[in-house]
This record gives sequence, structure tokens and C-alpha cells, in this order.
Amino acid sequence: MQYFNSNTMLYLNGRFEKAAATTTTLYGASLHYGYAVFEGIRAYNTHNGTRIFKAREHFERLKRSAELVHMPFPWDVNDLIKQTYKLLELNNLKDAYIRPLIYCAPNMQLVAAKDVSIMICAWEWEAYLGNEQLQVCISGYERPNPKSTPIQAKVSGNYVNSILATTEAKAKGFDEALLLDGEGNIAEAPGANIFIEKNGRLYTPPLGNILAGITRATVIELCHVLDIEIIEKHLSVTDLKHADSAFFCGTATEIAGIRSVEEYAFPIKWSESIGATLQRTYKCLVLEKQNYEVII
Repeated sequence: MQYFNSNTMLYLNGRFEKAAATTTTLYGASLHYGYAVFEGIRAYNTHNGTRIFKAREHFERLKRSAELVHMPFPWDVNDLIKQTYKLLELNNLKDAYIRPLIYCAPNMQLVAAKDVSIMICAWEWEAYLGNEQLQVCISGYERPNPKSTPIQAKVSGNYVNSILATTEAKAKGFDEALLLDGEGNIAEAPGANIFIEKNGRLYTPPLGNILAGITRATVIELCHVLDIEIIEKHLSVTDLKHADSAFFCGTATEIAGIRSVEEYAFPIKWSESIGATLQRTYKCLVLEKQNYEVII
């Protein structure tokens, strides 16, 4: 996939520059040790114009991620939102995926960053896992121990774990992986949270060993609005393989239905599942087809 061309602009430390003309250091902890934090954000072409969905929540999480790994964050969130809208305008993007990244100045020592840069880029990107129901396997890799790294932060180095899990799944002929935590409970997909449906209720793993997904939080909000019972609890693989339906959710993924987990095929048709209802409702929300902001 081509993410930029000779005309693409990105935002770098307060300036807009041609992506093809920018450079970065080869001597930084971000490259050598994965010491960087990032966000994934989506903008949608709504009838009210281009809107970045939950921009403030994403940039506040970026700030929190930086704080959790002891990186400076000298930027104003309001200004970053403003500059991101300008970036979309400069690139003539209306539907876009947006990637802010905070990375380190040259430093090979294993110490907290003192000098950092921020880059924001954007490109057109369809739903990350596609629009078809997914065949999923249980990964041989576990989510990192939350005492070893701040799981609630979007740290670049943490995503080596995600790359390994997805690569393993695809090598086995599956669309995506599902990782467990160190206790054998369901955690999340390499880049998305999971919900399962059983007897008209939704269940999802609690925070602690998973990323506190913004889309996950939105799904929970929508459940409250739609009077869908939602329960956060530890879930086993047995719970999953006795469920009626399941789906992944995330900013890049949006909401993606799961057809099967290894040999177990979910018995409820996706079109008749709670996940499908939430998928339609979520799309209405991000496209501002209904005024959910009044009630959420």
C-alpha cells in the first residue's frame, strides 16, 4: 500500500512539510528500542463536513501514553486538533486514517527521553480487517504482562507482540489472532478489543491486561443508549467457544464480525447479532447521521 506520494504533506514539530522530503535520525531510542508512542484516529466525511471522531479523546490518550513512559509532552491538545484538521485540508482528505507519533531525539542510553518530536500524517484507509466476517485463531503469543510495560499506553515497542500474533495467524490460514493474558483469560486481538454475545447479553474483558480502546468505550456507551446489557468480566476460551456471536472493535478496525474461532463457528447469523446492530449504530454515529452526542 502507498501511504504517501510526492505531494503528500505531514505535520512535523509545528510545520507542514512534504512527506517525501522529511528525514529522521538513525540514532534514536525510538528506532532502536521501540521507545515511541502513537495514536490511530479516523476522520469521516459527514453531511456536516469532515469530522475527526473523538479527536480530543485520542490526543489526550496520546498525552497519557507519553506520561506513562516518561516522555515529555510540550504540546497543546487543542492546537494539535486544529493542526490535524489543517493537515487533512492540505492533503484534500475527507475520509482518512490519522497517525500521530511522538519519537525521541538521538540517544542510545536506556533512560527517559528529554527531547522529543511529534509527527502527524494521514492517508485513506479502508477498515483494517476488511468488511467480511473473520476466521480467528487463539494465538500462541500472550499479551505482555501489565507489570512489565504500561499496557494502557500505545507504545510502539509493544506492537512487536501484535505483529508476531497476526503473522502466526495468517501463516495458519486465519484472518486474525486472539491473544490471551498470562492467566489464560481472553485479552484482545493484536489491534482491537473483543466483545462476545451470549443469551442476549454482551461481555468484554475488563481493563487491566488490555488497551483501553476508545472504540471499546464507544461501544459500551452505545450499549447503554440502546439498553443492551454489557458485562465486563474475565472470559475464558471456553466462554468464547460457547458464545452466540463475537466481534472485534477498534479505530482502524471499526466493528468487525467474527465468523469462527478455530473449529467453533458462531451459531447466530451476523445480521441477526447484537454486534451487527452496534456496527450499524456506530456507523451512524461516526457519520453524524443521528445526533448521538446529545445522549452519549
